[in-house]
This record gives sequence, structure tokens and C-alpha cells, in this order.
Amino acid sequence: MASNNEFISDSGSDCTEYWIDWFLGSRGNEYFCDVDIEYITDRFNLTGLNQYVDRISLLVDIITDRTQINENQPEQTRIKLEETAKFLYALIHARYIITLRGLGKMLEKYRNADFGYCPRVHCKLTPLLPIGLSDVPRVSSVKLYCPNCEDLYNPKSSRHAAIDGAFFGTSFPAMFLQTYPEYVPSHNVDIYTPKIFGFQIHESAKLTRWRQLQREKAVKRLDAMDVKHGKHQPGGYAEPVEEPTPVVTTKKSRKKYNN
Repeated sequence: MASNNEFISDSGSDCTEYWIDWFLGSRGNEYFCDVDIEYITDRFNLTGLNQYVDRISLLVDIITDRTQINENQPEQTRIKLEETAKFLYALIHARYIITLRGLGKMLEKYRNADFGYCPRVHCKLTPLLPIGLSDVPRVSSVKLYCPNCEDLYNPKSSRHAAIDGAFFGTSFPAMFLQTYPEYVPSHNVDIYTPKIFGFQIHESAKLTRWRQLQREKAVKRLDAMDVKHGKHQPGGYAEPVEEPTPVVTTKKSRKKYNN
């Protein structure tokens, strides 16, 4: 049970700003979406979170503006309560974004590219999705998943790079793309190969041929199973871009050009 000097009633406060709005408006929290109050106050959705935070009832009241942290108590106590409330909201957020309502809100953020674009050139600015490498907090920071190259990247901003990956969980991108298959892009098959004066380096060319062979094998397996994989199919393969043939300049052609 919390002591009376740790928080004050919402009814006696002159503050008009909602806690969730304040949290979402803070720098570094751009990846988070607005979690419904009804979801936060449902005790079933908080099952198991008491192993990470104490006094959940008080924290839920703070998050939902039922109570406010008393400004008259020691600063260290206030800071601890604020940080713990943020931590609890973020843990609830990881569960909320794999619900139908949560996925809908994250869809809007994905459409707006709030999580950034894939830095890989051949992905052609595919929007990214946040993902955690563990569902346990304080294990790994958040990463960004590209649905095109299916690889992970670190956030560009140091503020975002410091976010715990457990606040988004390991299942979110897969759940998102299964719910909205129309947003699964056609996989780009273009591969960069190092060249010198237009000619491929032997080892790099050998690696490129191996990667292309693996794709051809995958296509054959899909064809055998009658699975569509064209460029208009979500998750299919885009048409490769043909590389220009290198021009070899001979002595004879140079002489003709000089004349």
C-alpha cells in the first residue's frame, strides 16, 4: 500500500496534460503508439508484469491519470516513480501492439515511415519495423527489421538505439506482416558485386553466382509446390535489373577515335 505523501488525487490537480500524451511527446519515444486506457486497466493484460515492477496498481493509476505523483515528495522518489511508470507502460505496449487495435495503430506509423527506411540501396526505401531480440527486458536494445531484405539494422538516432527491445517484442514484425500481407514487398533480387573497370573480381563474382544459384533453387521449389512468387505477389521476387556490358577499348578503336 502506498503512503499518502507519494501521490495526490487527480481531482485536485491543475494539470491538464494526460500522462500518455506526455510520454508519447517526449523525445526518443517516437516509436511508441498510444495504448488504450481500457487495455491498461484490464488486469488480465498485466499478468506476469509484477516480476518486473512493484506496485502495479499505483503505476497504472499514474499512467491513466487517476492519480498524479506528489510534487512535494523528495525528487529522487518522484524520478523513480516516473521511470517505473514509463517502464510499465513500455512493457504493456509490447503486448498491445500484437492485438488487432495495436496493429492498426502501428500500421499508421509504418505508413508514415516513423521507424525510418532501410539503409540498403537495393531495398529502395522500404519502411522498417521495430523488433526486439528478446522478450525479456534489459537484454538487448531495439532493432529495425526490413521486410524486403529481411535483415536487421540499428536505429540511426542514439535516443532510439537506447530503447529496450522488449518494449516491442520478438513477434511484432511477423504478426504485422501476417495481418497486413499487402504490405509485404516484393523481394529485390539485385546484388551489388565489386568490379574493377567494369569487370567482376573473381572471388566476389563466385559469391554472387552462388547467391543467385540459391535463389534459383528456391524458385524451383516454389514452382514445384505451385506457390506464386512473381513481382506482384506479396513477398515474391522482383525482376532483376540487367547490368550493362563493360566496353573494352582496343588500340584500334582508340586510334579511330583520335582521328
